Amino acid sequence: MVLGHESSGIVQEVGEGVTDLKPRDRVAIEPGIPCGKCEFCKCGRYNLCPDVKFCATPPFHGTLTRFYTHAADFCFKLPDNMSLDEGAMLEPLSCAVHACRRARVTAGKKVLVCGAGPIGLLNLLTAKAMGASKVCVTDISSSRLEFSRKVGADFAILVDTKETQSLVTKIHEALGGAPDITIECSGAESSITLSILATKTGGVIVLVGLGPREVTIPIAHAALHEIDIRGILRYANCYPIALDLVASGKVNVKPLITHHFKLEDSLKAFETSKTGAGGAIKVMIHCYQDS
Repeated sequence: MVLGHESSGIVQEVGEGVTDLKPRDRVAIEPGIPCGKCEFCKCGRYNLCPDVKFCATPPFHGTLTRFYTHAADFCFKLPDNMSLDEGAMLEPLSCAVHACRRARVTAGKKVLVCGAGPIGLLNLLTAKAMGASKVCVTDISSSRLEFSRKVGADFAILVDTKETQSLVTKIHEALGGAPDITIECSGAESSITLSILATKTGGVIVLVGLGPREVTIPIAHAALHEIDIRGILRYANCYPIALDLVASGKVNVKPLITHHFKLEDSLKAFETSKTGAGGAIKVMIHCYQDS
């Protein structure tokens, strides 16, 4: 199975009928190609298409290769002020855009982001770009929290106790009240519980992180406080927004790109990403020959 779904590239050839792209154009690759015929595709929620062909999702190979053929409709031309590295970052950034849209982040909202990994950090950046007045980030890693402060977190709280209520108190004190919106990016059962107990009555929780298939959570609390719990599956119609956020400078993804490897050193790249060696956050593998 060839891996890879967060990708950008340089167009080598175009197929018959393709008029909006030409050889040497630099593009970001949206990795899912939906069927275009089902009810989800027709209503614009093509991320839910049951017949989507998604890079690196069996049986479809991914983009970690020197050459890859992809539908032109899902290749987005990069402006001159954007690098290929930033183009590859549009995939995880689109996840954050989709999460923040599902959460209805707007100006003045107080937002809690649970988890300061790459997706959590991108949700932090996106929420700020969409107008959130205060964003608090939680994590078990003090170094990741310090990084979140550097890229814009208003508050960063270390999860160093199993006493959930004390963490809820710290979050409320930091934000000056309960968060209107919580974006849970860790997938950990304890973090989902924290999300439910910390979120404002009538608020929204978006579950982004993927953890165990089954978890035990205080669902009665969510029900009695009319807290909406929403999920996300990838994204739909988000690549153009993500591209504009980066091109306009409203979201700066460059600080998250910490390491670079050639295709021949992919194993080292994955090991670095897994261990977080050298403060690794996003690790780039360059597949083109002149990298």
